[in-house]
Amino acid sequence: MARPFRNREEAGRLLASRLEHLRGSAPLVLALPRGGVPVAAPIAKALGTKLDLLLARKVGAPGQPELALGAVVEGDPPDFVANDAIIRTFGVPASFVEERRADEMAEIARRRRLWLGDMPPPAVRGRVVILVDDGIATGATIRVALAALARMGAAWRIVAAPVAPSEVAATLRAECDEVILLEEPTAFEAVGYFYEDFRQVDETEMLALLRS
Repeated sequence: MARPFRNREEAGRLLASRLEHLRGSAPLVLALPRGGVPVAAPIAKALGTKLDLLLARKVGAPGQPELALGAVVEGDPPDFVANDAIIRTFGVPASFVEERRADEMAEIARRRRLWLGDMPPPAVRGRVVILVDDGIATGATIRVALAALARMGAAWRIVAAPVAPSEVAATLRAECDEVILLEEPTAFEAVGYFYEDFRQVDETEMLALLRS
């Protein structure tokens, strides 16, 4: 069966054509690493604007690291969005949450230094921000990032991705200003199903795209 997208770059070009109305508004394109970068690069190029990363890290529950107590998103200052229902249900001590939050903030800072040197986190206040990933499954990371961008003062928050399940798309539209998707399937298996080439994006490729 033919897949909708040959690779991430093609998906990015298709998304760029849906974002032409933003040309001239100097939007900031923020990619979620690593897979979001090859999608975001053609968008930034087409709009003649800057591409940067938005780094987010999940704070996992004790003994269940995949269960999110919340997430940290970089910024000035970094933002923490707590999942209060999960914290209460599992009786997680505040001291544990704070310790893990600090650990993940340190990891975000380490990755930015490693990948981007002395470049500070992007300034989003008053800006049109396009948040890009290579696909959305549950929407958890995107939703945390959107909440953080709102607190940071972004003027207009746009989610752009090649694919997301229809029910997730509906949720996202209620939580940001604009959602641009190329595919919104009701039956969703995995993001990689929609690509012919969904190989992992390595660090070298990601950094080359950012520098270009």
